[in-house]
Amino acid sequence: MASGFLRVQGNQIVNEDGVPMILRGAGLGGWMNMENFITGFPGHESQHREAMKEVLGHKKAEFFFDKFLENFFTAADAKFFATLGLNCIRIAFNYRHFEDDMNPRVLKTSGFKHLDRVVKLCADEGIYTILDMHALPGGQSQDWHSDNVSNYAAFWDYKDHQDRTIWLWEQIAARYKDNPWVAGYNPINEPCDPKHIRLPDFYNRLENRIRKVDEKHILFLDGNTFAMEWKGFDRILPNCAYSIHDYSKMGFPLGDPFKGIPEQIEQLEKQFVRKMEFQIKNNAVVWNGEFGPVYADPEKEDAASEINEQRYNLLETQLKIYEKHKVHWTIWLYKDIGFQGMLHTSPDSLWNRTVGPFVEKKRNLQLDAWGKYASKELEAILAPLVQWVDSVSPTAKATYPTPWSTIHHIQRAVLQTFVAQSMSLEFARLFEGMSLEELEECARSFHFDRCVQRHGLNRRLSSQNKLPN
Repeated sequence: MASGFLRVQGNQIVNEDGVPMILRGAGLGGWMNMENFITGFPGHESQHREAMKEVLGHKKAEFFFDKFLENFFTAADAKFFATLGLNCIRIAFNYRHFEDDMNPRVLKTSGFKHLDRVVKLCADEGIYTILDMHALPGGQSQDWHSDNVSNYAAFWDYKDHQDRTIWLWEQIAARYKDNPWVAGYNPINEPCDPKHIRLPDFYNRLENRIRKVDEKHILFLDGNTFAMEWKGFDRILPNCAYSIHDYSKMGFPLGDPFKGIPEQIEQLEKQFVRKMEFQIKNNAVVWNGEFGPVYADPEKEDAASEINEQRYNLLETQLKIYEKHKVHWTIWLYKDIGFQGMLHTSPDSLWNRTVGPFVEKKRNLQLDAWGKYASKELEAILAPLVQWVDSVSPTAKATYPTPWSTIHHIQRAVLQTFVAQSMSLEFARLFEGMSLEELEECARSFHFDRCVQRHGLNRRLSSQNKLPN
């Protein structure tokens, strides 16, 4: 039994009896909001689904995607998660499961089929869930994870996109308002408002409307610019936690390796504290909604064991910092095809055998932004273009989002948008001619019983369950 609804009290989250607790868990990404690096397709989820429908036909494609959702998270996953002593899963979802752009403000109740199921599976194991709208109408960020097929975040320039989002959250809140195992709602993942001030204004409107439907659940509000900035925020809203995301470049292929030297540890804590200055100043709850390194593949990199040990050590250092500051956290990510997840599909699975060569092709072409590897070929092609752009437009490198340099903007617009989209059908044709049984076997590749555990990662996460709440 849940001890009532969780709520915010000062800078803490407490249960109904007023006892403080720390939420520690992981993000269920790539499931109801599919991402390219998590399951292997190029580009964006909406393009992937359309390409699969074109190749397989509507009936077969719908069958496959339903089986994918069914197998990706089951009772076995919830039981495993509970054995680690973790108590919270952040469920990422795409608004398209619940509303159609061509039929706006008409609720698709079919979207709740698997969401309801997983919320209950988690509750049965004593795990809280946070409902995270990862992709919003119009795209709330310029990047792939918002299922934005361009590099323009239209959400901020069209009030109707914002109003539809509020309407949809009202529907979701009405459904879960009496469920104490839902810790709360994460209305926008990694918003990127170039003007900054529209985000807090939107939160003000959203909070007011949700509270007319649901007075109890916590709202977990991301900062601007991929949950790293708080410009324009001048107050905290009641019963709200404020979320940062805390990735370190040292956990990625193009970053410096983590050696555990004092300077690196100091840098980690400094960048973390900078992101939560707003919360500290306003005595607000801090939730670290995403963090975590990616991992090297032993089949592709000779030094994978050494690299991964460095990244486990990086993670361990970050977790110690979060414990020091009593921060709630959900690591990214629970399950994938072998890049970052706590679990991943087996290299011998039908899914991996089918998509493996294509995934390697994507890696060589840098079609996925997340954890990309160096490429001398692409550097030779793009470096002159970057140099030319910076010479004719010296302000180009300062174009929002601010963490992006000129090369990042070009890669996003050309490689990760245009080229990746052009290859959607090529990926879908890998499944051409498959029977329903073969498609189901592909989906079953993601079942807990077929997956491989990343023991080094899970051991370090599990160690956190020995810490007091």
